[in-house]
Amino acid sequence: MPNKTPTLLPRIQRILEELGENIRLARLRRRLSATQVAERAGMGRTTLTKIEQGHPGVGIGQYLNVLKVLGLEEDVLIVAKDDEMGRKLQDAALETGQRAPRRAKLS
Repeated sequence: MPNKTPTLLPRIQRILEELGENIRLARLRRRLSATQVAERAGMGRTTLTKIEQGHPGVGIGQYLNVLKVLGLEEDVLIVAKDDEMGRKLQDAALETGQRAPRRAKLS
């Protein structure tokens, strides 16, 4: 059974393509060939090409392998790190709880 390529919204596809382009530029800045990076990442050159083109069918693990080869794997941890909108939504949903009952006085 052949792998199905996920259908993405155009905006999401552009983001994926930009990520691929950023990875390609990082590889070129390091003066590494596509073959070198693919071998070090444990994948075929065609998979690396798909990553650099922003193909939606490539697994995130493959992206991480390439980022590791380029020394950029820690950059993934930046994603959603400062989730300002999420924090505001979380704070808005917080309800003030009931106060704890008073302790009985000992006589």
